[in-house]
Amino acid sequence: MRLSRALAALALAAALSLPLSADAQGKLQVQPGDTMKTVLQGQMGQRVSVVLTTGPGEIAGVVTMVGDKVVHLSGLTGREYFDAVIALDQIAAVVIRVRQ
Repeated sequence: MRLSRALAALALAAALSLPLSADAQGKLQVQPGDTMKTVLQGQMGQRVSVVLTTGPGEIAGVVTMVGDKVVHLSGLTGREYFDAVIALDQIAAVVIRVRQ
């Protein structure tokens, strides 16, 4: 349990050190006031991985909807026939692919 929390904290620190939206050079830009909600809103329609504070650790899918308290991921990696609704306050990090 401690290792998974340490990994989640490390992933969060790495994710927060990256900028939010990808540009043509594969860089992300994060603004000082960004939250998990704004990061995910900037990735609408894109595939992301979210690192959870508890549970299975990481879930990857396409950001379909971002609400005030939840995010809807569709086409889950490894579970293509499933979707997930995840509480924003249970997300420790958002992992975004920036290079092909």
